[in-house]
Amino acid sequence: MKANSNRVKLTTGRVAAFTCPTDKTQAFLWDTDTPTLALRVTPTGRKTYVFESRLNGSTIRVNIGTAADWPIKKVQGEANRLKMLIDSGTDPREVKRERLQAQADQAAADATNALTVNEAWQRYCNERRPFWGELNYRDHVNVVLAGGIERKRQPGMLTKPGVLADLMPLRLVDLDGPTVEAWAKRESKTRPARVRLGLRLLKAFLRWAASEPDLKGKADPAAASAKKTRELAGKAKPKNDYLQREQLPAWFEHVRQISNPVISAYLQCLLLTGARREELAALKWEDVNFQWKGIDLKDKIEGRRAVPLTPFVAHLLAGLPKRNEWVFSSVLVLDPSEKNTERRARYHEAKGQAAPVGDVSTRSASGRLTDPSIAHRKACAAAGLVLTLHGLRRSFASLCEWLDIPGGISAQIQGHAPQGVREQNYIRRPLDLLRVHHEKIEAWILEQAGIMFDAKAESGGLRIVTAA
Repeated sequence: MKANSNRVKLTTGRVAAFTCPTDKTQAFLWDTDTPTLALRVTPTGRKTYVFESRLNGSTIRVNIGTAADWPIKKVQGEANRLKMLIDSGTDPREVKRERLQAQADQAAADATNALTVNEAWQRYCNERRPFWGELNYRDHVNVVLAGGIERKRQPGMLTKPGVLADLMPLRLVDLDGPTVEAWAKRESKTRPARVRLGLRLLKAFLRWAASEPDLKGKADPAAASAKKTRELAGKAKPKNDYLQREQLPAWFEHVRQISNPVISAYLQCLLLTGARREELAALKWEDVNFQWKGIDLKDKIEGRRAVPLTPFVAHLLAGLPKRNEWVFSSVLVLDPSEKNTERRARYHEAKGQAAPVGDVSTRSASGRLTDPSIAHRKACAAAGLVLTLHGLRRSFASLCEWLDIPGGISAQIQGHAPQGVREQNYIRRPLDLLRVHHEKIEAWILEQAGIMFDAKAESGGLRIVTAA
């Protein structure tokens, strides 16, 4: 303990007058009423109270606080409290550390309890995005959109909120079974298909949240799995839309009349390759090999897959403009005199119509075709057909059944996962073998459509043969 010459009765005046000598780094003024309490001052004039005592033969010093924050009576009481801890064999520093840790734990728990579903959802999407495809990520973004934004292709109309948007402001700890059930009952009245999608995404999200160390116990992984909730969403009806053999002439006739050549070629290639819509839309010129007659497609099963570049598809691709890296590019020409020109141009392009003419050229956001559905539905309506873009993929598989072609051939061309032990582990088909069968499929489809195509002609001669 410090010498008595350094001890005085602490008063407000003595605390205010006490200074540190210029030749020292700090000075202490010890209290006579509370021997373990001292005022410490530094050359900068900072004054703090410290407690000092001994525990198990070691000196224990604890900073209490600044002189400005602690009145003398209060700081003396705090020093006496710390002395009682020392006398009981307790290190006050450990007590302080435990208290601070408890406060930090409580603050973290409070923050977790306050965490909204939207905040957890954004964290989930950022963490899982490297493992998702583009469409899967887009679904996760779209289902939580707040809505209320003017539609790009329909000026004056606002977008609707995503199907899960109502759940996003809730606290994660409040997202329980009854809440999800009430949401499903409300939303399934107008958009049951979107509710089923939302439920699938929500289930995966809740399973992820339940496995996170800091969210464990805060998320109920079974909140979206109740039987009644599933019943409210209903079951998806299997889609059976596909082109029958006798419908091929009408479909080709009206699709080839679409004024936008990129959309027209895209739709024909979609049928003749059996590819998924995004696989073909994301095709780049570097993925097309005209010399060795191959196409390298992005595949959701294997990552990439090679398919044959058949003669008629090659003819269609060769006629497309090379405006950028994308095979099915999208470049709009705008009229600067029109209001909302870009919005109008995108609307015309989506419908398969010519864009407004003008002297200002701009690239669409992605630079490639994104939504040919409007033009396709219009062409199908003119042909008396009801057909989705995925229906074209279904049509390819169904039309292949007319030919004596092994099922594994068409499945591999379409990128279906191999079925059975032989397909998975033994059969390996080179591109040349696929090409033999794929060209037969293409030639047969064109024949049924009334299109005579001379693959050997330098220009890829094409003529329509009308029915007798």
